[in-house]
Amino acid sequence: MKDFAQVKLVVSDMDGTLLNSKGAVSDEFFTLFEQLKKKNITFCAASGRQHNSIVSKLDAIKDEIYVIAENGGVAKKGTEVLLSNFLATDKILQLIPILRTIAGANMVLCCDGEAFIESKDPRFIKHFQEYYHSFQQVEDLIAIAKNKPAYKIAVYHFDSSEEFIYPVIEHLKEEVLLKVSGKNWLDISDEKANKGRALKHLQKVLDVSKEETLVFGDYHNDIEMMQEAKYSFAMANAHEDIKELAKYGTASNDNNGVEKVIKELLEVL
Repeated sequence: MKDFAQVKLVVSDMDGTLLNSKGAVSDEFFTLFEQLKKKNITFCAASGRQHNSIVSKLDAIKDEIYVIAENGGVAKKGTEVLLSNFLATDKILQLIPILRTIAGANMVLCCDGEAFIESKDPRFIKHFQEYYHSFQQVEDLIAIAKNKPAYKIAVYHFDSSEEFIYPVIEHLKEEVLLKVSGKNWLDISDEKANKGRALKHLQKVLDVSKEETLVFGDYHNDIEMMQEAKYSFAMANAHEDIKELAKYGTASNDNNGVEKVIKELLEVL
């Protein structure tokens, strides 16, 4: 049994981690959350998703948890903003024309409370609504970017973000943060906007140390977050890079890997 006695903060990624393949949180998790609360353990959901999308999945407890959204672009408790990192407008205006040249790429401009797309691909529009609940379809993202600050540009490719999107913009990796956040998604954000930096800020707010933090993740956008926790768990379905980095492993997202570890944690508290 692991020495979990000092854990005060549990942080979980959403897609591929807390959410199963159908995009749902288990009923068991909500029961376990109530037990964590009784033990004075704080829970934080950390995702590349839009804030509205995250809280819709955790609606029953949305006012009791901390949320890191947009891969660290924003952190909130309820409606209170704890941290925000916008991507510089000039970088966005530089990126959009480049991304438009990639066949099969679909861009999402992620702003505060709302996302914008210019894609007319019905397959993408249907799929993307799982991650972005508040959005507008527009003719020109550049016109939006000139007037609205954005946390990031998320780009989706039906085949592979790593293979078809990353190589085209790799030359910009010293200017912006490029994160392959899933098989099909790549996120472009400010260099300071990552889950690890947001988690570090949250730890400071809560007066919780790295040694008192437990995290779950499955993909490259979880790397920095895992580095800020003594107890880092990779899902069985995680990318191999994450499995190598994490100190521990757990079952897949479809086999309640997060819940299994939380139950183990509760047993020693």
